[in-house]
Amino acid sequence: MITRISADKLPELLRRISEQEKLYIPVDKSEKVSVYEEYAPGKVMSTKLNTLRSAKDFFFPQVQPMAKFRMEGKKIEVIDTRRESEDYCIFGVRACDVRSFDVLDRVFLADPVDTFYENRRKHATVVSFACSEPSETCFCHSFGIDAAKPAGDARMWMANDTIYLEGISEKGKALLEKLDLAALDAVTDEKAEKDVEAEQRRVHEIQKKMPLYSLTPADNREKELEIFHSPIWKELSDKCLGCGSCTFVCPTCQCFDIEDFDSGHGVERYRCWDSCMYKDFTMMAAGTPRKTQLERFRQRFMHKLVYYPIRNDGMYSCVGCGRCLRRCPIHMNIVKVMKAMEEDAQCETKN
Repeated sequence: MITRISADKLPELLRRISEQEKLYIPVDKSEKVSVYEEYAPGKVMSTKLNTLRSAKDFFFPQVQPMAKFRMEGKKIEVIDTRRESEDYCIFGVRACDVRSFDVLDRVFLADPVDTFYENRRKHATVVSFACSEPSETCFCHSFGIDAAKPAGDARMWMANDTIYLEGISEKGKALLEKLDLAALDAVTDEKAEKDVEAEQRRVHEIQKKMPLYSLTPADNREKELEIFHSPIWKELSDKCLGCGSCTFVCPTCQCFDIEDFDSGHGVERYRCWDSCMYKDFTMMAAGTPRKTQLERFRQRFMHKLVYYPIRNDGMYSCVGCGRCLRRCPIHMNIVKVMKAMEEDAQCETKN
């Protein structure tokens, strides 16, 4: 059932959640940028469409300490730096970013399980936030994501000066039960259900008018080699700067490097994000397997649209959040790649 409370009760709602477990919310840092921060009284939750970087930071942080090594002569002591994560809540996650967790789970929770990721993931409660004003750069619907009905442990809608809440998982329902919503004059009734249905219809109508509404990814799982050898990669990659901006804002990218740092008192090992768009990515003593920009560009988009679906029952490694469209300095993005792949396939069919 869906519960409704007045929108002016949001600060109190957040305060109550923070009393149960550590709470993180999106906060405006400038007119155009919002980021996740730990909640504190007085902080105002951002209603911007997306944070600068996605919520994947909570499970797969940009820098992750892994171990320390202390050396005395020929003796090496390995110090495990892992700590059990405390329970925490990520509030206000958009539907596209919630789907990205599913993509990452299939990588980091598959055998062998990444225990660093698993530890952070299992302690999190995700409260999603339905979109009310999709952007022209959004295309999550292309991947079967409903922006007006996000997944998560619990979800929230905001419309008509009202907040609507619904528990989804057992974890999400348990959190809402702890909040004593009745003290916030909460009402659970048929009106709440109908209000949310009306809001969902309104958002879906907006999406139908968006420029990317007709964008549909092709099922290319049977055409892996054809696409790999397609001539489209030369023209597309020639425009790419190889700056890696798209990879660092992408909620599903999972490439990383492992570095050892000599602190002067021992060695500290870190895992940090990396980018397949960099020429030194996967550099080994014998060199790198992808020596050209074309090869690196092709690898990124083949992984998103071909390799990952092949290995994951047709699920794409893109969620249509639009961050890469907004951040690429030369406007070369996955949408242009998808359209080029479609046009190339049509030409092959005609021939």
